Amino acid sequence: MNAIDKKLFDAAETELLRFTTAGSVDDGKSTLIGRLLVDTKGVFEDQLDAAKSVEDKKGAKGAHLALLTDGLQAEREQGITIDVAYRYFATPKRKFIIADTPGHEQYTRNMVTGASTAHLAIILIDARKGVLTQSRRHAYISRLLGIPHIVVAINKMDLVNYSQEVFDKIRQDFSDFHTKLGLAGGDITFIPISALEGDMVVARGDNMPWHEGPTLLEKLESAPVTGKINAEDFRFPVQYVSRPQTEELHDFRGYMGRIESGSVKVGDAITVLPSGLTSRIKEIVTFEGNLQQAYAPMSVTLTLEDERDISRGDMLVHTDNQPRVEKELSAMLCWMHETPMQPGKKYLIKHAATTVKAMVTALDERVDINTLERIPSPPELKINEIGKVNLKLLKPIACDAYAQNRATGGFIVIDDFTNMTVGAGMIQ
Repeated sequence: MNAIDKKLFDAAETELLRFTTAGSVDDGKSTLIGRLLVDTKGVFEDQLDAAKSVEDKKGAKGAHLALLTDGLQAEREQGITIDVAYRYFATPKRKFIIADTPGHEQYTRNMVTGASTAHLAIILIDARKGVLTQSRRHAYISRLLGIPHIVVAINKMDLVNYSQEVFDKIRQDFSDFHTKLGLAGGDITFIPISALEGDMVVARGDNMPWHEGPTLLEKLESAPVTGKINAEDFRFPVQYVSRPQTEELHDFRGYMGRIESGSVKVGDAITVLPSGLTSRIKEIVTFEGNLQQAYAPMSVTLTLEDERDISRGDMLVHTDNQPRVEKELSAMLCWMHETPMQPGKKYLIKHAATTVKAMVTALDERVDINTLERIPSPPELKINEIGKVNLKLLKPIACDAYAQNRATGGFIVIDDFTNMTVGAGMIQ
């Protein structure tokens, strides 16, 4: 990819940063997001006034900040986050989508959902409590999902007198654990904050002059976000075959979908998977007009120089850069349903634009995400548990390892009888 191509690709991807927040119960996730929204003018005056009126009744300082994000009635009553709450705000430098995920262990599936599309994860740690079991659990899930940037926000520094010694101790403890994860990639940044008082969130404040690193917002505004989309490997799952029934376009056959990774130009040699048929790109069609080149994550219609038997679920790739085509997969699986997953059961696998029947042939191990202990050959995976499984598919799919390409390395598991999503998987 040349310099001009890279610039255009980055422009398509860097206009929006998706980030997730996670931490133990009462670490202040909702308060932190409330602080970000208030200090960046991301809430309306009437919303802020309504939240402050509740705070006045409760008499709890800063309660209105958490109320701005805890939208469910059960959350307001219990004072905890249960569902994944998505919030949007913007600064002059960047737009943001926040996924505020639950801290409770029984809501692991919600965290996986919120983190699956994130470029960055904020892991909150209470300065008084240090690194807890759930802090380690959230770090493991963030790395497992391939989130390229992790920010460890050590919160409630106001309750430890803004002590640099406390901050340094927690940073060292977390760093020691992080090196033991054995999961590749990503950078990690430590920031001391007080979400309640606002120190080092948007404004630096005067209480921690010893911290020379960025504020949280500065990190959010500067973190590269190209790690989410693979810029090198062209992958185009076909979602729909367009055959307009008009006199002008009676010979038109276009393949519609979204470029999940990489880029494509007119004239490129392509291969259709899993069939292996080859051709070249004739046109790149969009609503605004034809293009000479297109990039992920653009939605386009591609036409080919040759007539080929192509249908929904097939994948177009560059002939000289192909994913593997497999009928048997090894994957890490997060189970999301009350009915346990057991070896020998049959499910539907939804991967890219195709859905295929599959059977779990083996459950190799379950990961205790609190201790990172690996339990070999467990009998089943229960809700919120993560394990390594082997799958046998009815027909082959074109896929990459999740660590290489999120778009073609991830899949969901669907119950064939109820049509409910019961699991999320990452191809190894």
